[in-house]
Amino acid sequence: MDPKEKQAMYRDIGLQVVMILALLLIFLSMHGIPQKFLAKLRIRNRTGIKAKRHFVRGAQLLTQARSSKNKSRSAINNLANEALTEAEKAIQLDPKDAASYLLKAMILDLQGFRTSALESLDAALSPLAAGSLAKDERGDALYKRAELKLATSERGRVDSALADLTESVILSPKNAKAWCALGECYEGKKMDEEAKKAYKEAHELAPEFSVPVEALNRLGS
Repeated sequence: MDPKEKQAMYRDIGLQVVMILALLLIFLSMHGIPQKFLAKLRIRNRTGIKAKRHFVRGAQLLTQARSSKNKSRSAINNLANEALTEAEKAIQLDPKDAASYLLKAMILDLQGFRTSALESLDAALSPLAAGSLAKDERGDALYKRAELKLATSERGRVDSALADLTESVILSPKNAKAWCALGECYEGKKMDEEAKKAYKEAHELAPEFSVPVEALNRLGS
């Protein structure tokens, strides 16, 4: 086949491809598929915006509850309950956004419901929602979950908290509190050398933080 015949053949193939694509687009348009797709996108965007509004409102109410030093306990609880309602609305609208689960966990922790707060943190770190978190945000969430696990004083929580903290400092290596909590876990398990390393990391990141300094003095480092 000479070059001219080849060029003619390629040109014919190209025209056939273009015609097939054109027919496909006409078919999709006739069945309203592009419009349906765009409509779904618009609905998702509207739902996402509504979820963010509830999240922001919930965060504002939580801030008010935390800063209400001169208010009665009932007033603080009312603010916390309102914040919880907003967080739950945000979750209902966008269950794949981990931020709303984290907000709910902080509210429940403020109210003293640590087990429920842990469940919300588990949801935030689940495969469904964890993808919405940046690496350091996921590390901070793991630190918070470990902190709550240690606060519950239940058997088996230390090993679970240690696993969370080990991953936390990898994902968020500049979190001095996470390093310090990791040191406390190691110290509790009589793993003094590992504890010293963790406390030293915490001290280097936050020299003004007294807890790792006291721990290092206690461990003879």
